Amino acid sequence: MWLLQLTWVLALLGIVAGSGSSPSPSSGPTVPPPDTASIFADLSPAELRAVRTFLMSRPELGLSPSRGGPLAKNTLFLVELLPPKKRVALRYLDQGGPRPQRQARAVVFFAGQAEPNITEFAVGPLPRPRSYRPLRFKGGRSVPFTARPMTQLEYELLHRMLVAAMEPLYRLLRDSTGFWYHNCSQRCLTFSDIAPRGLASGERRSWLVLQRFVEGYFLHPVGLEVLVDHHDPDPQRWAVQQLWYNGQYFSSPQELAERYEQGTLEVAHLPEPPSRQLFSSYEPRGSFTTGTPTEVHGAKVCEPQGRRYRLQGNHLEYGGWSLAFRLRSSAGLQLFDLRFNRERVAYEVSVQEAIAFYGGHTPAAMQTKYMDAGWGMGSVSYELARGIDCPDTATYLDAHHLYDADGPVRFSRAICVFELPTGVPLRRHFDSDFQGGFNFYAGLEGQALVLRTTSTVYNYDYIWDFLLYPNGVMEAKVHATGFIHATFYTPEGRRYGSRVHSHVLGNLHTHLVHYKVDLDIAGTGNSFETMDVRFENISNPWSPGARQGWEMGPHPALAPTHMGLLPAPGDGPDPAPVPHRYHLAVTRHHENELTSSSIYTQNEPWEPLVSFESFLRNNETIENQDLVAWVTVGFLHVPHAEDIPNTATPGNAVGFFLRPFNFFDEDPSVASLSPVIVRPLDPPTFSQLEIQRWTPASPGPCVAPGPFTYNGTYRQE
Repeated sequence: MWLLQLTWVLALLGIVAGSGSSPSPSSGPTVPPPDTASIFADLSPAELRAVRTFLMSRPELGLSPSRGGPLAKNTLFLVELLPPKKRVALRYLDQGGPRPQRQARAVVFFAGQAEPNITEFAVGPLPRPRSYRPLRFKGGRSVPFTARPMTQLEYELLHRMLVAAMEPLYRLLRDSTGFWYHNCSQRCLTFSDIAPRGLASGERRSWLVLQRFVEGYFLHPVGLEVLVDHHDPDPQRWAVQQLWYNGQYFSSPQELAERYEQGTLEVAHLPEPPSRQLFSSYEPRGSFTTGTPTEVHGAKVCEPQGRRYRLQGNHLEYGGWSLAFRLRSSAGLQLFDLRFNRERVAYEVSVQEAIAFYGGHTPAAMQTKYMDAGWGMGSVSYELARGIDCPDTATYLDAHHLYDADGPVRFSRAICVFELPTGVPLRRHFDSDFQGGFNFYAGLEGQALVLRTTSTVYNYDYIWDFLLYPNGVMEAKVHATGFIHATFYTPEGRRYGSRVHSHVLGNLHTHLVHYKVDLDIAGTGNSFETMDVRFENISNPWSPGARQGWEMGPHPALAPTHMGLLPAPGDGPDPAPVPHRYHLAVTRHHENELTSSSIYTQNEPWEPLVSFESFLRNNETIENQDLVAWVTVGFLHVPHAEDIPNTATPGNAVGFFLRPFNFFDEDPSVASLSPVIVRPLDPPTFSQLEIQRWTPASPGPCVAPGPFTYNGTYRQE
């Protein structure tokens, strides 16, 4: 059995082998060679270019470059790996079957036709594609054009529209903020857009929050929010439908400008931002009262005898662990063929979605329900800073994305791998003789291998980790940091958050993150059990009259199972498009239920292309079946002044553990050669000690690497 343990709720949830006892790890299948992991590897730049070149050459598709030109044209939006079907991959990995052909998933926006739509294609075989076929969604549904993610071109067109629309408000904005939108150079306003984009299916109406374009502009709203209808492929038909300024609604920029000129408008005058030590910047300010040094480097991670993990392409090995990994442009990190001591633990463990539901008084705040797969959560994997985002000793890997671009874009050092001292022993014991001495001390230092990337989805930064421990435990964890989603402060807004600066409200919100865990414990035929512990009042057999006792027992589940998280939906977008209504849901594996969300859910949450509820309503048995656990973790974030300039990671991390439970005969970390055992040779004097260890007596010096460097660019090659 393996347990799923959620870090924000006490739960013991087991996936058990279908029948009989688990096979001994030594008798299991052999570890496939590292090159087999490449069937799960992300597309190379050459493969991405080959797919784009092939599709661009097909006259029937009529594709045009993504950047520049009109919105009403056919464009290639996304290209990423289309993983092989599970049964095909397992036949190759476990039975020596044929190697699956590599294919790409391609998303095309058909905007240059009378009825615009979105179509997904399977393109292959790679590396030299020669055919394509449409991919079908569950139920045969098509993707409405209004469900598409935003593109750089659409943002540019929104900007041009705002330049014209905000011209009547030049005097108001200049006088109240010192910044304006049109004909600006150094004192410009910018905007952040809100989603979902409307109140019903088929709409594409976005509230835009205007902000001063300074460092950390997310914390500089100016009190103006604009509702723009941009559902039509022709930007000439876009229109400003409403404005909100400092607590009041207006039907047009002209109406707002007239109120200002008439002197009947309640104006919010903002102070001039300082040129240095702006509150939204990282520049040091203030001091610690103790005077302890911060102008020198702190503790660092080192590898005194070299790396203890092996990385070949996308295949990673550490201790008993082996796995393949990829970084999907659409949704982020995905692990495949996760094994411990040659036994497969999971076929897939992957990030599915991250959402944030907000409350607020302004129209933008009350509308905000972010679903980050719709913002290309995996494609915004910007450069990791050595020694800050990951240790200096980490191995760094580049990522290549073809997402809203006219070719592969290289994201330098987007992924890192490193061994981390946990700062706490994996296990230890001091065996006291209770007379001032001891019988022995034994301890095993705590370490874990970390696979990490980040997603910077506009204001928020998510740090995604998978941690592998020597005792067969895997941890999935996400830290939230970056800028809070802030709106303009009004007294009415205090019900929905905290005043974090003079004119800034940090809006109350809930973070929910969803994972797919396709566990294959000793094969694909598994069952799901929960383990309950309850008090049982029984007679004490060795002391008549006394009563005591605990009872613990497994409880099998036969039908699709879920544990409640959110209440049933009310008004507004249904949270059911993604399974954040549940702590845990367990379903059978189906090839048409590979993801719980999609890149289209953000802009079409009312009639989502992928509805997780349909996964649960088929009432299938989940006994001795190929099971998938869908795990949701999260936390309520009540913003506070200490979130300025950025939310800090301590206290803002959630995740879950996969833990073996009676799967091994003993703790598998006993295979590690890193313990230390100390035994006294002459008790009770304790003047001589026997120290047993299987590693060098001293770790040796930690050599510092070269000076800090950073590039930060991500460009099409």
